[in-house]
Amino acid sequence: MRENALVPELAVSNWRTSRAFYIDLLDFEVAYERPEEGFSFLTLGDAQLMIDQIGIGRTFELAEVPLDRPYGRGLNLQIRVPQVRPVLDRLETAGVSLYLPLEEKWYRRDDHEVGNRQFVVPDPDGYLLRLFEDLGMRAIA
Repeated sequence: MRENALVPELAVSNWRTSRAFYIDLLDFEVAYERPEEGFSFLTLGDAQLMIDQIGIGRTFELAEVPLDRPYGRGLNLQIRVPQVRPVLDRLETAGVSLYLPLEEKWYRRDDHEVGNRQFVVPDPDGYLLRLFEDLGMRAIA
């Protein structure tokens, strides 16, 4: 496994709950883990993510700032998936509400546009995850 130069590590309140969410609903796989520390290194295609349970492993906290949900305020993680529909179906079956519904969005990139079929879902601790399917590129309208 090639490790990316940037791999987010999310502090989670319950490692087992977060692990199940990422594996069972979003289709991540475990690259390696240390259950005794509440830690997993997860992959989905080229996406890599670490989860670490607060109070078991090493959590980077500031004493003067309370660690309250939702975690990661102001941050969303974009994750490319082959198709969004299977993920949406699993989330719906599990009764997980979306933060932003499915949409097709085109973004200008220099002299063309790139398209995403995307939605945003909060993980069990409120981290916002923007899962997207690549729609390719087109000329600027």
